[in-house]
Amino acid sequence: MKEIWSSILKELGGRLPEGKFKVFLEPLKGDVVRLPQSGRSGGQGLLIEPAPAFEWEVRLTAMNDFMAAQVRDQFSQAIAEVASSLLGGRAKVSVRASSSRKKAELPRPASLEQVAASIPSTAPAVLMADKELDLPIPLPRVRAFNPAVMKGWKHSFEDFVVGPCNQIAYAAATNILAASAPVDMVFLCSGAGLGKTHLTQAVGRALSLEADKRQVRMEYLTAEEFTSQFVQAMKYKTIDQFKERFRELDMLLLEDVHFLRGKDRTQEELLSTIKNLQDHGGRVVLTSSFAPRDLAGVDSQLVSRFCSGFVASMERPNRDTRLHILKEKARRQCMVLPSGVADLLVDRITGDVRLLESCLHNLMLQSQFTGHTVTEEMAIEVIRNVARTSPSLSLEDVVELICRSFNLTPAQLSSKSRRQNLVVARNTAFFLLRKHTDLTLEEIGDRFNRRHSTVIKGITAVEREMSRHSALGGQIEHTVSMIERSAMLGR
Repeated sequence: MKEIWSSILKELGGRLPEGKFKVFLEPLKGDVVRLPQSGRSGGQGLLIEPAPAFEWEVRLTAMNDFMAAQVRDQFSQAIAEVASSLLGGRAKVSVRASSSRKKAELPRPASLEQVAASIPSTAPAVLMADKELDLPIPLPRVRAFNPAVMKGWKHSFEDFVVGPCNQIAYAAATNILAASAPVDMVFLCSGAGLGKTHLTQAVGRALSLEADKRQVRMEYLTAEEFTSQFVQAMKYKTIDQFKERFRELDMLLLEDVHFLRGKDRTQEELLSTIKNLQDHGGRVVLTSSFAPRDLAGVDSQLVSRFCSGFVASMERPNRDTRLHILKEKARRQCMVLPSGVADLLVDRITGDVRLLESCLHNLMLQSQFTGHTVTEEMAIEVIRNVARTSPSLSLEDVVELICRSFNLTPAQLSSKSRRQNLVVARNTAFFLLRKHTDLTLEEIGDRFNRRHSTVIKGITAVEREMSRHSALGGQIEHTVSMIERSAMLGR
């Protein structure tokens, strides 16, 4: 009775949030079965074996174990209620993972040559417990695989820790690899170090594994690299080759699309690229530090195209998730991490997951160099030297510390002056407030008498300079590090 499942699905679509419905329920394969109802009677018509408590069973198949678990935990009750209402009798729900797909195998370790040529990555080392990933059905297009993309995949789905902060993004990333995926574009947005690059590379790695069996065409790059290559193509009159390269892909993985702000020609080209790519069945994964609605300076048509896919935000991990990440990373490095040290790290480092990995790595090296076991005192010293975050950095703290660092007054910081030192100070404040507080872009702008689009422009400028490792970027990074360390130590 698959048509009954279609009716149930339609009813659920009107009740549940569109995003969750598309990711978790729409891809399910379902059937409805009527259960035997007759009990066994004894003498004089007495019923000695009662009829089953349920009259119907909704049998569902998800693409992998993770998706099946999410459907069971989050949607079983809603599905049962809708089914019971439509069928006129009590219904139960069973969910299993599909067994028709092969398991993904980890690629062999990269050679030194591959490491040297690998794609740079600053993604966090978020990890998932020992789970195997069901490799989805291959994408329908068969194209020449770009071997350059094969190198440098630092992250995979297998080593991603799933928690309440990122489970929707994880589901969307795994979902887009399936041939029957309901969406062909995923937009991942979050602050720095929360897993955008990890999931993007995991998609690339999973698809790369398919290259051994078939040919796939894929590109992985940042929006800044896309812009640079587009400008070069225009300059050297190779735009036709550029368009052919990107518009016939099976998968485009494009990071940091907020860097496209103000680049009108590049935005036009990207919009055309995405349209053409989707028309022939390709898929797109995009990442940004901002949600599409906050991308000031980006063409409305391109923003609308971003929103037409599945937009998944990733929040800061809660304490349990941070602890799981830390312990799993230590286990994979065969490192003994005392519980007191683990608690200290996750309590003091609450934002950027990447910093957890950095502190853990430093602890491991210090333990190896000294021959001593890891202690809480050692962890405190590492946090002081490495960590750049604070569990309690407020707007007032940021204003005070920025003014102290740049030798300014709060009035100067909020003034209309466009002097370079004031602009850099303001932009650094925007960056810190975005990273360490829950203030909206509008609220940050109001405090400094600026529009939220100015806040976005400032944050993007800071991120660009730091990613380029320019002289100004180095100065900003040093200032941010000193401010965060001062705040953490209560100075």
